[in-house]
Amino acid sequence: MMNVTALLPRSTPMPTRHRPNTKAAQAAATQADPRWAAVVARSTEADGTFWYSVQTTGVYCRPSCASRTPRPENVLFHASCDDAERAGFRPCQRCKPRQATALSHHAALVTEACRVIESAAPGEAPTLDALAARVGLSASHLHRIFKQATGLTPKAYAVAQRAQRLRSALDSPTTDSVTDAIYGAGYQSSSRFYEQSAQVLGMRPSQYRARGASQDIRFAIDQCSLGAILVAQSDRGICAILLGDDPDALLRELQDRFAQARLIGGDAAFEALVAQVVAFVEAPGLGLNLPLDVRGTAFQQRVWRVLQAIPAGQTASYAEVAQRIGAPTAVRAVAQACAANALAVAIPCHRVVKSDGTLSGYRWGVERKRALLTRESDAEAAPLPAERVA
Repeated sequence: MMNVTALLPRSTPMPTRHRPNTKAAQAAATQADPRWAAVVARSTEADGTFWYSVQTTGVYCRPSCASRTPRPENVLFHASCDDAERAGFRPCQRCKPRQATALSHHAALVTEACRVIESAAPGEAPTLDALAARVGLSASHLHRIFKQATGLTPKAYAVAQRAQRLRSALDSPTTDSVTDAIYGAGYQSSSRFYEQSAQVLGMRPSQYRARGASQDIRFAIDQCSLGAILVAQSDRGICAILLGDDPDALLRELQDRFAQARLIGGDAAFEALVAQVVAFVEAPGLGLNLPLDVRGTAFQQRVWRVLQAIPAGQTASYAEVAQRIGAPTAVRAVAQACAANALAVAIPCHRVVKSDGTLSGYRWGVERKRALLTRESDAEAAPLPAERVA
């Protein structure tokens, strides 16, 4: 009897094939995307920069959506609402991604309030109640969102606008006298203004109008481990600590900053003060027990006070600094205040980093920022010797 089985063609066994785990790959790709961290954190700051969709539900959301965090393998990112809808997804009914966010709505109202304050006649700044009625909010609500957006209360913003009008009037050749500038800016009493003129202008009004022409600024340029260092002092305290590679460039920067002041080279006593500053740069743990002449806007000074409270060896992010001054949305303004700082190390803007801990721009170079942070974080590192100019 014929063996039928033996006549059948023998098939070659196929090798076992391992199909790639596409879900795992998609999850890994999503988690590696920096936008995923914003989704997990429900970041309101990321709203408007991108949208994400969930394949299992068929909806797309804004990053701050309060719905349950989806599994990463089910998430797709989109550049716009239109892109998400073209891909077949519908708007989430919870976060309503096509509607304006509360943050953007608040920003529009705060902008309107700022314009009302700025357009008010000198001496007639609107009250908080009148301002709130103008933008259709309660006084307490306006006060809260105004401070969150600008870092200042409406009253402080009005005060800053009055100070700006005064500076403009003092700079104008058509202003006959300092008294005219004071009353023209909206100050009700010249005596009250003179009590706070140092805070408003950083000097007496007559000095400001002369662009520092009657002010003496002593300075000296030395060398430290970070390169050239210029230290300048007014009659109120240290007004500049500048770092760089080129001493001549530092001197030009000082001349631009105090265009009409009398710049006087330091004597032996001033050299001793400069040595204190250099020693502080080399070993921040020593502290700097010298008066500072801090010149900046009200907002900048609030930021700088927070920076001075950051201990050596520690850092804070720009967002954390914004939180500490009570203006969590003013991250960019905080960065600008850091960049405007002219007192290197004394106001330690080098201790402010990105939210992920990486270093960002520094007025005197990122490498100097890294060197300062390394020096401060390593308590056992011996300070580098300072080289003095002969």
